[in-house]
Amino acid sequence: MPTDMALRKLDDFRWLIPRTGPMKTEGLVYTDEAMLATIKKDASLEQVANVACLPGIVGRSMAMPDIHWGYGFPIGGVAAFDMEDGIISPGGVGYDIN
Repeated sequence: MPTDMALRKLDDFRWLIPRTGPMKTEGLVYTDEAMLATIKKDASLEQVANVACLPGIVGRSMAMPDIHWGYGFPIGGVAAFDMEDGIISPGGVGYDIN
């Protein structure tokens, strides 16, 4: 997913990453325009799109206003997965949690 991906503004605080390529769902980012400029400086939006490609995802791949680059999932990313067909990813909670 290119870092200059097309975002669609839904309202003052929500931005949609449209479903493209292997994405199984859309991405939804909660932020305002000022914070979005900072968010675009790293690969976290690409990570939101990548999470939307994972098996068994239920609903949208989402990101909260504190989003920033992480290990697979962006920090501040949120995703739910089906118990039967989904995955468990330590990238969603962090590798430093033990």
